[in-house]
Amino acid sequence: MRGSFFGLNVALRGLYTSQRNLDVINHNISNVNTPGYSKQVTNQVASRPIPLLNGTGMLGTGSEVISIERVRDEYLDFKYWSESTSYGEWQAKKTVLSDIEAMLNEPSDSGFNVILDEFFNSLQELSKDPGSLAVRTLVRQTGETVTKYFNSLSSYFEELQNDLNHQIDTKVSEINSLGLQIQQLNKQIYTSELDGNLANDLRDRRIVLIDKLSQIINIDVNEVVTGKLLNGEDDRRMVITISGKAFIDHFDFSPLEVVQREDKVNEEDMEKLFEVGWADGNYLNIKSGELRGLLDVRDGNEGMNGSPIYKGIPFYIKKLNEFVRTFAQSFNEGNIGGVDGAGHVDGYGLSYGGDPITGIRFFTMRGEDGNPVDSAEFDADLAASYEKITAKNFSLSLDILEDLNKIAAADQPNQIGNINNLNELIKMRHNPHMFSEGAPEDFMVSIVSTIGVDSQQAVRLTDNQKVIVMQIDNRRFSHSGVSLDEEMADMVRHQHAYTAAAKMINTMAEIYDLLVNRVGI
Repeated sequence: MRGSFFGLNVALRGLYTSQRNLDVINHNISNVNTPGYSKQVTNQVASRPIPLLNGTGMLGTGSEVISIERVRDEYLDFKYWSESTSYGEWQAKKTVLSDIEAMLNEPSDSGFNVILDEFFNSLQELSKDPGSLAVRTLVRQTGETVTKYFNSLSSYFEELQNDLNHQIDTKVSEINSLGLQIQQLNKQIYTSELDGNLANDLRDRRIVLIDKLSQIINIDVNEVVTGKLLNGEDDRRMVITISGKAFIDHFDFSPLEVVQREDKVNEEDMEKLFEVGWADGNYLNIKSGELRGLLDVRDGNEGMNGSPIYKGIPFYIKKLNEFVRTFAQSFNEGNIGGVDGAGHVDGYGLSYGGDPITGIRFFTMRGEDGNPVDSAEFDADLAASYEKITAKNFSLSLDILEDLNKIAAADQPNQIGNINNLNELIKMRHNPHMFSEGAPEDFMVSIVSTIGVDSQQAVRLTDNQKVIVMQIDNRRFSHSGVSLDEEMADMVRHQHAYTAAAKMINTMAEIYDLLVNRVGI
């Protein structure tokens, strides 16, 4: 063979090598828009030479492709995963906080300041004609608007917390789904590479899944070498951990689960919120990712639930509850900043010569049956009653709802034109001692400002992380992505090599034809 058809074999090797290179180029071009695809290249080497019998040296036998490898920088992958988890966390917070900002709607034509102004303006109108039932009706209506404003805010926060709770459940299901897919790919990759080949396309699919997983929860990814295979290659196994515990260990998969809480963590929480942990019952420390962002906003309450500095829904509900309790107590009792003064309870309503109407509280709450509580029931345990007032149950007292004459404008009985008590109530609108933050609007401004600061922080950090993630992803693409210009240049180069190899085969065939058929060798 070496003496007769050796040259034909060398040319044939060149033909096959060029064809294999063109096949790989074709595969690259076909996947130019495939997400996560890594450019593949052939490892082409000179085939094993043979020694010449006369000792003049080694004769080359052509070329061959010994492997097809993907172009990938593992450092960029690890860097992407570490930054992606932070991006996912702040993106989740940014979305929820922007919704809260929109709900508070301050400053606006329908926000808190406008509603409070309308209420105190109605009191001002009543001071002009304290005996008018029409104006008293306006006072009751604007008072109800104040209470319903806080009822609406509280209901919104509860609904938002419930929505976040379901999102958390969905994210845990998504994490487990991704983990199961990665586990199955691990098996396919391991089986495919037992003979020394590289499962390039399967590895790319696994990278795409890990990219998605890294945005949801903090993960550490390692491909560890546990020994040698029978063919001498490294026995490599994929391990993905979450806060130090293996989520995927080669073929083993440890899922997460959600469990409903037996008791509330925060007084302001809804019932039966989900806790996220390992399915085997072990504690799970979620450090970052979309799941951490959702948990922070759902549970954050000044040091609760692993969020020592984050303010979430329970914090804002608590602040709203604090406002309505303080405002109701100040308006009813007249006690502002520890200083006793005249409140609604100290004034007198319209009795028209009958028994004096006094001791009526303007604001109370709805009871367990959902109906407003009257002053008598509220007074039974006054301190405890004020503690029970929340933004959700805040209400006008049943007395005011049933009888407009019980709105107390006078500081003496049976004096229709007396508005001394009403004037004291009107002064509360801008009383700087009602709250530690100042007047009522100052307290609400502090809440809105806090949300605004947190929202701006989320926007800023989201944008910063997005730039970092995109920069890393661009670097990954520039290193691993398919460039059509490069592929076209390589295609022409290997096409010429293929044509040359084919020409060499034709040339060798003519030589053999001449030697065999004409010379007779």
